[in-house]
Amino acid sequence: MAQPLFVGIDVSKARLDVALGDQFFSIQHTEEEMSHLVEKLKSASPQLIVLEASGALERPLVAYLAEAGLPVVVVNPRQVRDFARATGKLAKTDKIDAHILARFAEAIKPEQRPLKEAERQQLADMVARRKQIVGMISQEKNRLLRASVRVRPDIEHHLAYLKERLDGSNKDIEKHIKATPVYQELVELLSTVPGVGPVTCASFIAWCPELGLIENRKLAALIGTAPLNRDSGSRSGTRCVWGGRKQLRNQLYMATVAAIRFNYKIREFYLRLKAAGKRPKVAITACMRKLLTILNAMVKRQKPWEASAV
Repeated sequence: MAQPLFVGIDVSKARLDVALGDQFFSIQHTEEEMSHLVEKLKSASPQLIVLEASGALERPLVAYLAEAGLPVVVVNPRQVRDFARATGKLAKTDKIDAHILARFAEAIKPEQRPLKEAERQQLADMVARRKQIVGMISQEKNRLLRASVRVRPDIEHHLAYLKERLDGSNKDIEKHIKATPVYQELVELLSTVPGVGPVTCASFIAWCPELGLIENRKLAALIGTAPLNRDSGSRSGTRCVWGGRKQLRNQLYMATVAAIRFNYKIREFYLRLKAAGKRPKVAITACMRKLLTILNAMVKRQKPWEASAV
């Protein structure tokens, strides 16, 4: 029986470095070369192909591989680097990285998750761009506070432009969602929850296709709201949350803060935790998990907030 084949591909702007079992080769990062690579991989029938997230550089190749029905997984670079250190590989070259990715695939066998379809990826890009515009507005407002009379008009002009672009970005996101009936139905469902607004709905559509499809604990771990142990020997460390999908977790935090003010169920839970002596951040994190659990149950059962809150 043939041994299962694991593939690691290191992606850069100009080149793809491929570790195919014991083989290694490099190709140009072009559409024509990627097509040849896909055909070669299809004939090799690998059990798993692993790439690192490389600032969206990997997306075209991942799309090619997925369209060809090949088992591809995109992993966090930090996980791979930690794995390399654990195996004693401290040097870093493109060839080494490709082989480490192949070894990571064989040893860890990361779980395959549904890849974003084109419409969802477009929405994710639009939501990310909106966040960038909001960040620029905040930066310019801070500069305006310390600006001299000479430069204030320029900052104010730029602020007006950014606010206009933010309004346009909101409309583009809304239009994109309305053009997809499934997305529109999900927004109408989620927005029945007090504290959950259009940006939170768009963020869940863009970055959490698993909502309503997996159990609560897995979803909390996926987004990064599950408390992780930090124990060693007799020492019991403070539990904390980290990792996961940072952009979505940040948006969930903002929605939770709003829900603590306007959602009686979340507010009641928050006050009960505070009365029990929990620190505000701990209480808010627990409320984030509760809100996430509610949203997950609503989507799973296709019931709006009033029905799920009973």
